[in-house]
Amino acid sequence: MREQLDDLDFADNIALLSHSYIQMQHKIRCLEETAAKLGLSVSKEKTKVMRLNNINENPVSMSKGNIEEVSSFVYLGSVVNTDGGTDEDVKARIGKARAAYNILHRVWKARDIAITTKLRIFNTNVKSVLLYGSETWRSTKVMLGKVQAFTRHTT
Repeated sequence: MREQLDDLDFADNIALLSHSYIQMQHKIRCLEETAAKLGLSVSKEKTKVMRLNNINENPVSMSKGNIEEVSSFVYLGSVVNTDGGTDEDVKARIGKARAAYNILHRVWKARDIAITTKLRIFNTNVKSVLLYGSETWRSTKVMLGKVQAFTRHTT
């Protein structure tokens, strides 16, 4: 029997992975039952379903009703979508890095802070935000161009 990844858990975020509709329904029921035993409940409003390569269009449901189906969601700060691309995630990361850069506008304008110090601040507070999760990005010329354009524009 092959071992396979069934779910991704981090703090209060869970991503259930299934190969079939029946398997997903079973996992949802087990999650609800286990949560109830611990005095917890699964939020229908915060629960979403995303299908990949699935011809079964029956709605996935939980005890509170059908679960909303989405074409993308954010998991641990990264955008996951049905096409498996990274464009949305790169765009979101650039936006977050731009916000981090703008918050530090007084640092960039300050004449009494050395350029080497400013570069260290940029690398630790802006570049790290930009590149968080980048190890999962698909490297394309377009994606690399967007990241390089941001760093050139801000440095």
